[in-house]
Amino acid sequence: MRMAGKHARRTVAHAARIVLLAVLLSAPVSAQTFQEPDAFLQETFSHNVPQPELLTVTPEMQREIARILRHSYRVRQLRYWRDAGRTVWILEEIGRYRPITVGLVVSGGAIDTIRVLIYRESHGWEVRHDFFTNQFKGLTLDEQSNLTGRIDGISGATLSVNALRNLARFALYLDRAVRATGAP
Repeated sequence: MRMAGKHARRTVAHAARIVLLAVLLSAPVSAQTFQEPDAFLQETFSHNVPQPELLTVTPEMQREIARILRHSYRVRQLRYWRDAGRTVWILEEIGRYRPITVGLVVSGGAIDTIRVLIYRESHGWEVRHDFFTNQFKGLTLDEQSNLTGRIDGISGATLSVNALRNLARFALYLDRAVRATGAP
């Protein structure tokens, strides 16, 4: 049985649109770079970036980090920068499927700056805006490693909000560990 020519062309065109849509939807989301990590460091340190230091992560720290992030984070050392009573961290956490790269400045045991540097998810990019990140300024950790203030969520960005909340806790914990070593 043959289809009429006009109907067959319409069916083929419709099938081609479906295939094209499927290919476009399955394509990986490209990363949105809002600020390169090196540019973040240059800005943070007024173009006088100190040499990076390494924090050795002990097994006890691994357990606390896993509790903070709610998953294991298997590293032996973490790189950070330090000057004038503040530490600077560039950390990554998975939003839903892909890592979010975040720059964090901790000064005197409190969050000074949190900035989304590279965002790789298709949803939730609103967490990069000041209206969201400003909520973290001045927050510290309590005895249970929870933030001392409330962070309002963003509808449709729950996993990204949680990732930044966990990274803030992580950076504060790491800063506390650096300060506990008594290093200058």
